[in-house]
Amino acid sequence: MYTPHTHRTGAGAYARIGIESQAASASPHQLIVMLFDGAKTAIGMARHHMASGDVQAKGNAITKAINIVDNGLRASLDARAAGPAGESLVANLAALYVYITQRLLHANLRNDAAALDEAEGLLESIASAWREIGGGERASNINQ
Repeated sequence: MYTPHTHRTGAGAYARIGIESQAASASPHQLIVMLFDGAKTAIGMARHHMASGDVQAKGNAITKAINIVDNGLRASLDARAAGPAGESLVANLAALYVYITQRLLHANLRNDAAALDEAEGLLESIASAWREIGGGERASNINQ
């Protein structure tokens, strides 16, 4: 029998399959863009849950954003692939990702929407640069 709960579960499963299918056929550059999009979505959900007072859901959304930044974006940085000229860029990006993670943790602990905004803005600045670069070889060498 169809219930609202099975609808949410079914819709979630359908969305996951869509994302998994996209990821399976994506280039390294496209995967990085997907990570940025996922972080933005998670931060948006955290903002929504913060405003509605749902502490657990807010924490889960911020944890998801942190995992994307730390275990996705920062973990994919590869200074060797960037070459000597790109090593400082990789180091700067790594430091920026650490700072973004700290701002997300602060937002979670202090219910600080401004910290969420700052983290989202910083991520969007990097993401927009990635989108402008396109799938060029140089871009895929920095984060892989």
